Amino acid sequence: MGGKWRSRRLRLSAGGSIRPTPDRVRETLFNWLQDRIADARCLDLFAGSGALGIEALSRSAREVTFVEKDARAARQIQSALEEFGVAESRVLVVDALDFLRGAVSQFDIVFLDPPFASGLLAPVCAQLEARGWLAEGALVYLEAASRDGAPLLPARWQLLKAKRAGEVGYYLAERRRQIV
Repeated sequence: MGGKWRSRRLRLSAGGSIRPTPDRVRETLFNWLQDRIADARCLDLFAGSGALGIEALSRSAREVTFVEKDARAARQIQSALEEFGVAESRVLVVDALDFLRGAVSQFDIVFLDPPFASGLLAPVCAQLEARGWLAEGALVYLEAASRDGAPLLPARWQLLKAKRAGEVGYYLAERRRQIV
């Protein structure tokens, strides 16, 4: 982990279907975000281990909403936040699509790392755009199996970065500002 918790490690229990973002991918992602992460409101939609959201907090994000449907994983995220003394966050035990059907709040940065075989990236991106979850100029990080290629993005989103690390394809998109 980088930022103010550079020497800290997240504790993950063995087993389960959680596939944390590889360290070198996370390092590249936060290099991409370095000019935009400070004071950002972030959504870690398929939180898993919580590594992306916790890294964002470590690098001065204002707050992170963690959404994770696995209660055990959510408890581990909550424990890590308590251990690091984080109050500017909330951990919700709910399915990502159910969360997106709820009350809307806008985010500056969204992390999307669903299970690779789930087929959820395109519908989640569409919901984020259609329901107004993204602030103007918001950044969206997307992670998918590298064999799947770049995900289908809503019309207002522009792909800024794309890389591959083994089986992982990862992307950074920006929601373009509305021209009036």
